[in-house]
Amino acid sequence: MKTFKQIVAEASKTINELMPWDVDERIKKNPALMIIDIREECEFAQFHINNSMLVPRGILESACEAEYEDAVPDLVNGREKEIIVVCRSGQRSVLSTQMLQVMGFKDIASMKTGLRGWNDYELPLYDLEQKQLDPDDVEELLKAGFCSSLMHPDRRTILA
Repeated sequence: MKTFKQIVAEASKTINELMPWDVDERIKKNPALMIIDIREECEFAQFHINNSMLVPRGILESACEAEYEDAVPDLVNGREKEIIVVCRSGQRSVLSTQMLQVMGFKDIASMKTGLRGWNDYELPLYDLEQKQLDPDDVEELLKAGFCSSLMHPDRRTILA
């Protein structure tokens, strides 16, 4: 049996990873660059990179194929475009980048350290109203962990 860390470590050997400052430079140089944020909707709503596209990890593969209702036209037609995949810490994005490579995406990379690292370098993050957030406020959101109250229901309620 392999742990999540082992799986991510093995996958990271098969993909390109970029540091946040490299991603920032690529964004400035290539206006057609696609930033795919594979976190959940509640995470994205709290903060994200400006002009990034939310495609949650749970629908990523079907979002890349025209025949599925989750299809995202930019991804369906994006196998030749430059794409950076981001998540909170850079682990889910490694696995997603590996999968997208398998699916034929050619110029794709994962952002190492994820949005945690992006925020550590005080690169801009935005809320849904496109308001730039203070890095200290984002740090507090990151410390709070995953935002779904449904993820860890009270066991007493389930067992009652």
